[in-house]
Amino acid sequence: MSAKPAVAAKAPVVAGAKMQFSLAGFTQVDGSRVFAFEGLAGDRTRHSFTVRANLALARQYRIPLQDLPLLCRALLDGCEPGGPVQAFTYSEAQMRLHSDHAASLKVAARRRVPPRPSHSGTPSVWPLPGTAENS
Repeated sequence: MSAKPAVAAKAPVVAGAKMQFSLAGFTQVDGSRVFAFEGLAGDRTRHSFTVRANLALARQYRIPLQDLPLLCRALLDGCEPGGPVQAFTYSEAQMRLHSDHAASLKVAARRRVPPRPSHSGTPSVWPLPGTAENS
């Protein structure tokens, strides 16, 4: 009886699975912040990506510094994985689009009408002590 060699089980590969990105760190180069990401493909291979964001433009469009990593990751989420390009730039047009969207959300929030309090038999003005209604 011959023993078969043990075969390591592999995680199943999902066809068309999106790459998952995690932030690996950042550096500051010439007024830009360069975010390094590691992408994990559906076949469990790892790929390195960078996204550059101009800090002066981020300030101009009032994008908080702590929002930049998520915005850069969203840029990667929208790209085709496995392509030849692995260095990206978060452009001024993308910053403007994000800024306009954030501004429209603020305007919509201000236009929302607050809910009216329910007046279930409670008086709108409470009587003062010593008035005729308390006697």
